[in-house]
Amino acid sequence: MSVILDAGALVALERNDRAMWRRLKAAVQSRTPLMTHGGVIAQVWRCGTGRQARLARSLQAVETVALDDELGRRAGVLLARSGLSDAIDAALVAMATHSDRIITSDPDDLATLVAATDRRVDVIPI
Repeated sequence: MSVILDAGALVALERNDRAMWRRLKAAVQSRTPLMTHGGVIAQVWRCGTGRQARLARSLQAVETVALDDELGRRAGVLLARSGLSDAIDAALVAMATHSDRIITSDPDDLATLVAATDRRVDVIPI
């Protein structure tokens, strides 16, 4: 099982949301893999140095998956199945495996995307 973070989860860490930091710490302590993909980083990274220190620190604990051709194609299939259009969200769901958890600020859309898969993935709102 892995914990997958969307842009809202990373923004919450950057804004020093204590509940989100507790989730991150619990995952690290239990050795639960934390993941996101490069498109999510692009959504939240706005500064080259210094100003996003909390975000940079949190990303040290997160594996960043490449949004490559294969992941992009899987995300596109999910978009077609779900009728949605957000490729970044679809790629998050496409990288999830059975029993993973996605922490998100957009639980409705991610739940719709999860429903278009054959996997049981928990969508956890922040």
